[in-house]
Amino acid sequence: MTQLDARPQAGEAVRGDAPADGGVRGKGLGGNSVGLMGSAVIGISTVAPVYCLTSTLGSTAGEVGVQMPAVFLAGFLPMLLVAFAYRELNKAMPDCGTSFTWTVKAFGPRVGWMCGWGLVIATIIVLSNLAGVATSYFWLLAGEITGSGSIAALDDSKPVHILTCLILIAVATAISYRGMTATKGIQYALVGLQLVVLALFVAMALQKAHSGEFTSSLHFSWSWLNPFAVQSFATFTAGLSLSIFMFWGWDTCLTANEETIGSEKTPGRAALIAMVVLVGSYLATGVAAQMAVGSGSSGLGLANPDTSDNVFAALAGPVMGPGLGVLLFIAVLASAAASLQTTFIPVARTVLAMSTYEALPASYARVHPRFRTPGKATVTAGVATGVFYTVMTLVSEHVLVDTIYALGLMICFYYALTAFACAWYFRADLTRSVRDLVFKGLFPVVGGILLTAVFGKTLYDMWNPAYGSGSSVLGVGSVFVIGVGLLLLGLVLMVAMQRSSPSFFRGEVLTKETPALVVED
Repeated sequence: MTQLDARPQAGEAVRGDAPADGGVRGKGLGGNSVGLMGSAVIGISTVAPVYCLTSTLGSTAGEVGVQMPAVFLAGFLPMLLVAFAYRELNKAMPDCGTSFTWTVKAFGPRVGWMCGWGLVIATIIVLSNLAGVATSYFWLLAGEITGSGSIAALDDSKPVHILTCLILIAVATAISYRGMTATKGIQYALVGLQLVVLALFVAMALQKAHSGEFTSSLHFSWSWLNPFAVQSFATFTAGLSLSIFMFWGWDTCLTANEETIGSEKTPGRAALIAMVVLVGSYLATGVAAQMAVGSGSSGLGLANPDTSDNVFAALAGPVMGPGLGVLLFIAVLASAAASLQTTFIPVARTVLAMSTYEALPASYARVHPRFRTPGKATVTAGVATGVFYTVMTLVSEHVLVDTIYALGLMICFYYALTAFACAWYFRADLTRSVRDLVFKGLFPVVGGILLTAVFGKTLYDMWNPAYGSGSSVLGVGSVFVIGVGLLLLGLVLMVAMQRSSPSFFRGEVLTKETPALVVED
């Protein structure tokens, strides 16, 4: 890299406690712990492909019918465009604060703080949901293995369910606490299991479709991949929001950048690999399942409302038989458990970065001397997840469901901000070459606009009490109240932090800037 400007670059490693120009700081994390493949595996694991498929295949088919594969592709597009923004920003600033750090550098401390809050609160919601799903599948699998309905029914007991959930959260927290090396080893096995079982399911579903064993089987049509064939824009956006949720989590590759070998380039490449693996898995599974059982709303049809929230539980036996069908239960449990563990990575490291830059209390900047992990941030995330899930479960199942529905709002919020931050941060580079214009400007802006559109449409739909569980507050949908309320809570916390950490909010710790022009060799 040849500099055309004498100023230090944001991407030049600032290792150690003292800030460099622009304020970027090292965090003391264990460097060179994960390579390209390990980083990609962690990204795939955080997304939890088998869990996403069993919980979203039916809902998406219910919204858009046979166009379900096309909606998967449509959801992949904005995520892919945003992934390029993450890649370019990571090359310049491989910082574990990712969206928080980058939006501060582009737009200033207040926008950056809210972007970080969006990531943190979205992750806490996901962690609680994953823990609940893992718990339910644990008892379901135990019932299948033992052949005892009474054991499977233990999940219906709130005390048993909550206790099991808290144990799983504690185990996941402990593994994450011990560092990226421990995380990586477990993830290879769990992700490998998921992909193998999905491949087996796809093969057997295609065989069933070919044999015509199910009366609802369909012949493949290329029109399934045409998003313009969806009947209405409202239907399309409803399916698209579900599809976007299915890709959320790949950015964990970037959050672990300070612990990755080749931190400037490896995380971005790993994120793109994870995205390709995910969209391939989703398309293959969606097409095969639709060919085997169709997308109807009765019987084994994917859109059957009685089974659409857990498609694999309904299809495991009919498609794979009673012997192999149990593998799908194991895969869903492995998917939720693996994602529960890796999802601690982005929240803990974002909190670590926010604390390092004085946007949160200083105690969260502590790194464990042996494991080189953000110990207090990881434990706090685990405790917050356990408390959140327990309270929501005891208060109301409807509130818990609506909180999960509000998740899409947070995802679109911080992804879109990060995409726009890329284009603005690199604005001086956009006329330098076609490559810079496309990857630093055009792709991020288009991705940001698409996610902003989904954000706006979701916000509009949430106002209706029919959205989510059907609950309302003073005539307004409870999903809207929860989603907007969580963002407003972030504003309140930000105002409180301004009083205790005025230097960060004055832009004196992590400064807003435009990077110096560089020429890459």
